[in-house]
Amino acid sequence: MSYGHPLQFGTFITPSNKAPDAVVALAQRSEALGYDLVTFQDHPYQAAFLDTWTLLSWVAAQTERVQLSANVLNLPLRLPSVLARSAASLDLLSKGRVNLGLGAGAFWDAIEAMGGRRLSAGQAVDALSEAIDIIRGVWDAGAGPSLKVTGEYYRVYGMKRGPAPYHYIPIWLGAYKPRMLRLTGQKADGWLPSYSYMKPGDLKSSNQIIDEAALEAGREPREIRRLLNISGQFSTSRSGFLTGTSQQWVDDLLPMILEDGVGTLILGTDDSRTMEQFAGEVAPALREALNREQPQTASEAAIRPTIVRAKRHAGIDYDGVSESLADAVIEPGDVGYARVKSTYMRAGTPGIVFQVKNVDQIVEALSFARSHADLPLAIRSGGHGISGRSTNKGGIVIDLSKLNRIEILDEATRRVRLEPGARWKDVAAALAPYGWALSSGDYGGVGVGGLATAGGIGWLARQHGLTIDHLRAVEMVLADGSTARASEGENADLFWAVRGAGANFGIVTAFEFEVDEVGNIGWAQFVMDASAPADFLEKWGALVESSPRDLTSFLIISPPRRGQPAIAHVMAMVDSDQPETLISRLQPLAEIAPLYDQNVVITSYANIMANAASDDHDGIGEPVARSGLLNHITPEFAAAAAKLITSGAVHFFQIRSVGGAVADVDPDATAYANRMANFSVVAFGGNRERVNLLWDELADQFDGLYISFESDLRPERLNDAFPPRTIERLRDLKLRYDPDNVFQDNFNIAPEKLLK
Repeated sequence: MSYGHPLQFGTFITPSNKAPDAVVALAQRSEALGYDLVTFQDHPYQAAFLDTWTLLSWVAAQTERVQLSANVLNLPLRLPSVLARSAASLDLLSKGRVNLGLGAGAFWDAIEAMGGRRLSAGQAVDALSEAIDIIRGVWDAGAGPSLKVTGEYYRVYGMKRGPAPYHYIPIWLGAYKPRMLRLTGQKADGWLPSYSYMKPGDLKSSNQIIDEAALEAGREPREIRRLLNISGQFSTSRSGFLTGTSQQWVDDLLPMILEDGVGTLILGTDDSRTMEQFAGEVAPALREALNREQPQTASEAAIRPTIVRAKRHAGIDYDGVSESLADAVIEPGDVGYARVKSTYMRAGTPGIVFQVKNVDQIVEALSFARSHADLPLAIRSGGHGISGRSTNKGGIVIDLSKLNRIEILDEATRRVRLEPGARWKDVAAALAPYGWALSSGDYGGVGVGGLATAGGIGWLARQHGLTIDHLRAVEMVLADGSTARASEGENADLFWAVRGAGANFGIVTAFEFEVDEVGNIGWAQFVMDASAPADFLEKWGALVESSPRDLTSFLIISPPRRGQPAIAHVMAMVDSDQPETLISRLQPLAEIAPLYDQNVVITSYANIMANAASDDHDGIGEPVARSGLLNHITPEFAAAAAKLITSGAVHFFQIRSVGGAVADVDPDATAYANRMANFSVVAFGGNRERVNLLWDELADQFDGLYISFESDLRPERLNDAFPPRTIERLRDLKLRYDPDNVFQDNFNIAPEKLLK
């Protein structure tokens, strides 16, 4: 009988408190010998034993690869809600190496002596069943913020869920009697008995009970891994089961694997020589025999549990995902789903996420997406995008966050290679030791891919231009799954399109930039009175336009609240570390209006970009953001903007200065063509209709928009973003590179044929 689980081996070590260092050393030796799993028994009432959970935590910190579990935890002395959080926390800290072995309880006198509740055998099984529900409920962070379970033995009253574990933590039950075996089939991921407690034929009969219970619960029996604790002695002469030579051990154990479906053998010993002989002689022979007798089992991965598959979306061929892509899949029922479903600005519920790790997986994921052409497809690098387009509802997400390498290609030419999932704070930190920088937005948590295909309006824009102005080549996966390299000398038309409209033409897997020499810079933050917002905007705009290029300034005006005047937050970067230069650039800004607070420092660009945490995104709702590019802050625009700011319709209003070096580039040189603008304006609000109504009153003031800051999907926005000759050229190229409009869930440029 085969349950389709790859064969694994573990050790079962006594958690003696007489020699704790020796216990840890045996765990480390197990890992070095190639064992897959290290386990410890859990008898809290044994004064001679270390606390098992504390030991597991310590061993996790002292090892790197090996999986860990109690064998098995004494549940009556461990509160399920606390245990769930402990297991999830250790799983996060160990990067997915925790398994949860549970027992219903035994030695009730000792349990009661420690304050535990004495239960009958039947009550203990029922209590364990409730505990499993609570544990899994705590781990299901995507199911809502709180958990309420009212059971006979365990109750939680609206406790906060989470943290979600790093991986799906399997729950293994130590079970022998029919009720426990049935519970194993109904709810567990593994059965973990000790062979020494069993009689001949028990493996077969117990498997039958488990399998029948699984089928009755709507599960597949192969979801449940069969583990077995074993012990024995190596000797030159045979004197009984698992007492003899290595080959005799193989002869004893192989039938359990082939006939009883045992997928994990756990060797109970504290003798390192026994561990070594088993690992060196028995385990390889068993794997070789299994590969010979049941070759499909040797490589087949366990299927996703029923509780995971129950959350699959209709219309997605989950079982059709290629084997080479299997380790990249995150489904709605997976524990990691809560970490990848949403973005910084938008709540998402995609049907499947491919967190790809290499170009081959991108090609496979894109092929899967093409076979589901009716579903939305989102491409995500960092997931911060204000437009919110890197997630969706019920569709496919190709997540590039694991492609995050940063490489220095050539110091002499300051050439660097960045993968799309790298964050700009990490890029800035990597470039800083060389005295280099690359202007890249204002927030270090943004991913490279989204910004570097749209434009890149950053703190150094007026002096050093847009991010795309430093782009020298890209590597891409195109809509048909082919790969291409584009630069000025190779696929030049594609390279032109990527710089400003890249999301429409493929998935960029690497960017090559020529970065700038940038030393320490001046950084200023002013908090100012903006009770007359129109006047403030005019003065700030005129000052920035007339300033030398080494000054780039961003402005945020907060709406008046609770009778207080509007507040302006003025930020400015000066590409200089000379105090006299900083004073000459910044003093005029500080004199625009009464100053409430100020902070001026000389620091590195990397320090400014280190302004983001590495937390997972958990955006809610739909972003409402409007964008416009502006040549000058005229009195008419300032008055209209002041009306918008004080209307209550927006909660965030920002203007970024551009111009300078941005305008030096020929507008036809890149798909980002609106280069004469001196300012980029963005507003966030909560009500789409209201924001659009007020923003449309400003429409005649703008000359273009920045696509990364625009969430309005009305078709006329495309003409706002790209001048006529640019959009015409983009449509021609779209027809060539993406005629079926595979990449459409973005600021979409549909091929001409699809517009007719």
